[in-house]
Amino acid sequence: MSERKHIDVVAGAILRDGKVFGACRSYGAYTGTWEFAGGKVEPGESDEEALIREIREELDVEIAVERLLGTVDHDYPEYHMNMRLYICRHIAGEPQLSVHSEGRWFGRSDLYTVPWFAADMGLIHRLEADLC
Repeated sequence: MSERKHIDVVAGAILRDGKVFGACRSYGAYTGTWEFAGGKVEPGESDEEALIREIREELDVEIAVERLLGTVDHDYPEYHMNMRLYICRHIAGEPQLSVHSEGRWFGRSDLYTVPWFAADMGLIHRLEADLC
């Protein structure tokens, strides 16, 4: 039996005007599931460097990484994921979707109106304090 694949990722809870940006996955087994933008940390990159690079690639916006909100380990059928979710401030640009089918700014009142990845749910509860 082969060892389960391990993925190390960072994601950004990008805040602007009391709302957080979420994006809907447009491909693969999890099409239609919402997530925070981000991705894999490349060898030699810090979490902050990886997050800034991934957000530029996925959304074409500039962010400032402020603090670690939390870390989650989650087992999906295909792999084990370790994700670190950072609170980020939106600096410039309007999100341009390149790998997602939809994107939206969520306030506290509508945060739970879409299906989020299971790994994100525990951290979303922590995020509520930062939203209007």
